[in-house]
Amino acid sequence: MARKIVVTSGKGGVGKTTVAAYLSATLARKGKRVILCDADFGLNNIDVATGVESLVTYDVVDAIEGRCRAKQALVRHPRFPNLYVLTSSHSAPERYISPQSLKLVLESLSPTFDFIFIDCPAGIDEGFHRAVASADEAIVVTTAQVSALRDADKTITLLKSYQFSSVSLVVNKARGDLLVAGESMSPKEISELLKTPLLGVVPEEYSIYDGAFETIHPAFKPMANNLLTGKRKLYDVTKKYTGVLGGVRRFLKRSL
Repeated sequence: MARKIVVTSGKGGVGKTTVAAYLSATLARKGKRVILCDADFGLNNIDVATGVESLVTYDVVDAIEGRCRAKQALVRHPRFPNLYVLTSSHSAPERYISPQSLKLVLESLSPTFDFIFIDCPAGIDEGFHRAVASADEAIVVTTAQVSALRDADKTITLLKSYQFSSVSLVVNKARGDLLVAGESMSPKEISELLKTPLLGVVPEEYSIYDGAFETIHPAFKPMANNLLTGKRKLYDVTKKYTGVLGGVRRFLKRSL
């Protein structure tokens, strides 16, 4: 049976979808059979983020309403054969989808997969609860911004009522230059503040958000390994900003 993991954030714009997509692709590259499900029925952009929008024939609503079988709604990624994308509704985003109906579709697919990642919409309204109700574990994505931390804290509090087997944290868009200078909260400090264990740290780098999906940043490899092994090895976002050359990089980063 697949591990069903919701990826959520509370606040929009922190890179939740990016983390869900690249983590899914990394595990697929490791040989795990992975579904990446878009549970954001309003913005629904997982297909665009993964570059499979032209391959979509059916979506999860088609599976829920019986126009296709659940497996027919899966889009196999051409570059990652073990990664399957399940898109949300494009034809009728305003249509009500119950938490139970989404959960039934994912549970029907679970026996033949290792992981199902559920990309949760931002906020803590109905869409949040629909996505969360289908999962057994949760990953909360945040940045070091005060507003993001506040929303992450609210989200973690809400997740406690679901009694997940695990809730972990990913600190995204971490500024290595600011961390070296002591001008930003460290991922460890954020983890302690939110009382949630760190799963991974992702640097703020242009290539992650605007590059080709097939190019996976090294930060996602230890994150995937942590999910598989239970270890907590983190990518060092400060390494390139230490030493003489690192000082030059810090200067250039600040001047941008």
